[in-house]
Amino acid sequence: MTVVKTFTYEAVDAAGTVCKGRIDSESADAAAIALSGQKLIPLKVAAGAGLRTDVKIPGFRQKRTSLKDLAILSRQFASMTSSGLTLTRSLVILEEQTERPSLKAAVSQVRTDVQDGTSLSTAMSRHPDQFPLLMVNMVGAGETGGFLDDALDRIATMYESDAALRAKIKSALTYPVIVLVFSLLMGTGVIIFIVPIFESMFSQLGGELPAPTAALVVLSHNAYWVLPLVVIATVVGLRAYRRSMRRSAEFRLKSDRLKLKIPVFGKLYTKLAIARWARNLGALLGVGVPIIQALDIVGGTSGNAMIGEAMADVRESVRTGSTISRPMAGHPIFPSMVVQMLEVGEETGQTSEMLDKVADYYDQEVETATDGLTSALEPLLVVLMGLVIGTMVICLYLPMFTIYQNIQSG
Repeated sequence: MTVVKTFTYEAVDAAGTVCKGRIDSESADAAAIALSGQKLIPLKVAAGAGLRTDVKIPGFRQKRTSLKDLAILSRQFASMTSSGLTLTRSLVILEEQTERPSLKAAVSQVRTDVQDGTSLSTAMSRHPDQFPLLMVNMVGAGETGGFLDDALDRIATMYESDAALRAKIKSALTYPVIVLVFSLLMGTGVIIFIVPIFESMFSQLGGELPAPTAALVVLSHNAYWVLPLVVIATVVGLRAYRRSMRRSAEFRLKSDRLKLKIPVFGKLYTKLAIARWARNLGALLGVGVPIIQALDIVGGTSGNAMIGEAMADVRESVRTGSTISRPMAGHPIFPSMVVQMLEVGEETGQTSEMLDKVADYYDQEVETATDGLTSALEPLLVVLMGLVIGTMVICLYLPMFTIYQNIQSG
């Protein structure tokens, strides 16, 4: 039996007016198709208000636009331009629909610049924190070639795939992170609240505390400054690491090389970087961005400095007449399968399509690896939690055996 649900929607009619309402359908996709049949361009289709999963902390504002926001904005933009709405009218509607204040302000300024005669890509390039270089160049290629709607559609697909993959990784790692945090909180609670109770009891009964118990008692006495110091050191260390990653190319390269060598996680990190590289390069070439420019852009968008270094080498080789695949074979971060598939794509004139297939393959590999990693981490974390708590319990009960022996000998 098919269950029919009521969905709320926001859509744009043929005149460019935003309308809201409700529609009964089997799914959100079916509702969007039904709206399209009514000559409406669906912007949002949701089953009720729903729950927001984004956590917002007062006083903290996200400067850069998230992949989710870019995916939504690109899809809406592509839908409106392909339906015949003018560029200015589409930007007006996007400004009304955008919720994030920083992105809303950027879209507003882009609309003003476009009305004044500036090209869309040039106007977007003035807001690098909101519109990535990859997106700006694809829009520019679409404008130059007269297929802006196709370029926007490809941008939307690219960001949707990237956002979906990252969401799956976060979802798969949620449970292990919760278990780890719970273990840390439980251990902290034992040190702060339970150990002092046992210490008071041991002092009344007399006797010398075993070394493990004495160490736990010392940690409990100094927890008021040790624990905050650990937290502060962790925060400072992370900030220093991120600052070094942004400012030092040499540090970033060394760090990324080290990440690839980490057991288990290194392979996952490599697959994720290759998937993103292949999808971005395929998208750029697919909309007609010149190959030298595409290689220059994609080197900084893969999220891995080793790929960036490899793209710099590939770019110089291509300048002298080489193919993309030939110099890639000399960089170990690219598996031979990727090089061979790209070589076939170049020989058949389907480089962009082959890169999309590489991206799809590695997206699936990342999902499979993440699921396997999660399945392995869950029991390991449970065992770790048991070991931490069990060790503390043993440390607390060791003095009881000493006290019992003293009583027997007395």
